[in-house]
Amino acid sequence: MTADSSVLYVVATPIGNLADLSSRASRILAEADLIACEDTRHSRPLLHHLGIDTPLLSLHEHNEPEATARVLAALQAGKSVALISDAGTPLISDPGFVLVRAAREQGLRVVPVPGASAAICALSAAGLPSDRFLFVGFPPRGDSARHAWIESLAGEPGTLICYESGRRAIATLRTMAAVLGPRPAVVARELTKHFESFLSGDPAALADRLEADPEQQLGELVLLVEGDRRTRAERDMAEQQRVLRILADALPLKQAVALAARITGGNRNALYRQALNARDDARDDGREAGDRDAGA
Repeated sequence: MTADSSVLYVVATPIGNLADLSSRASRILAEADLIACEDTRHSRPLLHHLGIDTPLLSLHEHNEPEATARVLAALQAGKSVALISDAGTPLISDPGFVLVRAAREQGLRVVPVPGASAAICALSAAGLPSDRFLFVGFPPRGDSARHAWIESLAGEPGTLICYESGRRAIATLRTMAAVLGPRPAVVARELTKHFESFLSGDPAALADRLEADPEQQLGELVLLVEGDRRTRAERDMAEQQRVLRILADALPLKQAVALAARITGGNRNALYRQALNARDDARDDGREAGDRDAGA
């Protein structure tokens, strides 16, 4: 049986170990009329290893609209096309979304040929909760943008998964530590390859380990961080207290409580009691510190 005509096959390729390519994927790549790949220089050695000489078309983020038009024309002419990325499942932080959406909008058949994905591979062996997870691609490169990006994810209850380059992973882990605190986290590296490794710890500890061992900074990494495991009520309470602290720095306490309750939907009386308790605790801490200083 050969690849069907006018079909776009979305084919997953290995992320390291070539033995992970399925026999179905190998057959489709050999029988397709055209292979759309992210980088011909990267994909050609894989195809040469498999003994496949199907013509290649480059489709990457810089030429995606033009390459998409060429692939659609080939599909409309009755050709079969296989879409691959440099490694893993296409579209997962790789080009291809524009093509797949356009093909479906034109009524063309799109067939997935599943296989390796670094995000799922890492999650399966990380030892972090896998009942719910959120893949978020690559973090922004700038410090402030990365900080805001991680802040926006702080309340997500599922395990957070992102890709990062080894040379930027330390900065990303430091920001995670500052924003998320000491949550369980994992750095997965060289997946399915000879030097595959999984490092576990909180983000700050993992940043220290990577900084101390340059070998762990090579290549692209998968960073996984446990989600916010608090209940909805606990998260709501924490947000109410955060808003109240900000307002109380600039407003009289009763006014700050009233405004915090309006903003967050919290109970005004409960917020007021919490604010009084927090103020009393702060005063007690101040007295104890003063007593220690006097004793010294």
